[in-house]
Amino acid sequence: MKIVIASDHAGLALKKEIIQFLKKNHHEVHDLGCESEDSCDYPDYAALVAGEVSEGKVNRGILVCGTGIGMAVTANKFKGVRAASIFTPALAKASREHNNLNVLCLGGRVLTTIEAQEIVQVFLDTPFEGGRHEKRVEKIRKLEDKNCG
Repeated sequence: MKIVIASDHAGLALKKEIIQFLKKNHHEVHDLGCESEDSCDYPDYAALVAGEVSEGKVNRGILVCGTGIGMAVTANKFKGVRAASIFTPALAKASREHNNLNVLCLGGRVLTTIEAQEIVQVFLDTPFEGGRHEKRVEKIRKLEDKNCG
């Protein structure tokens, strides 16, 4: 699977661990930054990943900041992006099955490497159920069309 990933300074260490995990599992990974622990602004990196997902250039995106919340808020400003800060494998599963989540946001200050790897694995392995959930995702698309041009 083709995956784009980025972090701010607070998520850098966890991002590096996730990249190794993804490559070990034979995924194509494109890292869009950041590259140091110097303070930087999460919206800049969230926009890079969300843009790639919104334009259909990649299958999925992963963002890492301190909590994942700021990244999710920013990523959801892009048409076609469904992002959430996820803290458990069960939430990752439900977000894929019910919401067709395409950008996973993780917290480098609140998750261990093992927890994050489990969440990433579920995010990548779980298909969207469609069915009754498809009409709800379609309603989200219509709201985007109406409110976001």
